[in-house]
Amino acid sequence: MSSNRSRILIADDHNLVAELCKRLLEPEFQVVGTVSNGRDLVRAAAELKPDVIVVDVAMPVLNGLDAGKQVKEALHTVKLVYLTMNTDPELALEAFDRGASGYLLKTCAASEMVLAVREVLRGKTYVSPTLKERVAYLRWERKKMMVEEADRLTERQREVLQLLAEGKVMKEIAYTLNLATRTVAFHKYRIMDVLGTKSNAELVRY
Repeated sequence: MSSNRSRILIADDHNLVAELCKRLLEPEFQVVGTVSNGRDLVRAAAELKPDVIVVDVAMPVLNGLDAGKQVKEALHTVKLVYLTMNTDPELALEAFDRGASGYLLKTCAASEMVLAVREVLRGKTYVSPTLKERVAYLRWERKKMMVEEADRLTERQREVLQLLAEGKVMKEIAYTLNLATRTVAFHKYRIMDVLGTKSNAELVRY
């Protein structure tokens, strides 16, 4: 029977919290392990291949956000549910940017954790109700800012930005757009200035 249940890995440096999570989830899911730091989480995830990881944001050795990001890069289908005391909506948004499916406050009711795990297993996202509106507002604000910034780019700059995002190097972009390489470089640095980005990775993310 247990092999048909979704597999859960728990990562929290407080043993009491980890044990409570395990007891709450075990009636419905298969808890395959608990770990107490980010490095052990990355190793355990690779070995145990869970369906969902319930992970604290603040953990020793490697924090939960960085550990979760590494796990997602290796196991694309794993769902991350962050469990934390931190009520900062910016941090919640950062967690979702790094691949989270859920963001849950440790002040939540026991039933809410089970609900969150169910929801992410269905392919949905879950945010604690006390944070939901603030996270949604921040998302809207960010989208609005991106639209406003994009409107400040010229048509040519938007073409360059798209090709950069597709992984093209400047010589390839120059060939595609029939421009000199130094002209592409000029456009690239103007785009970075307008968007407030500092690297190719940030441009691609944008």
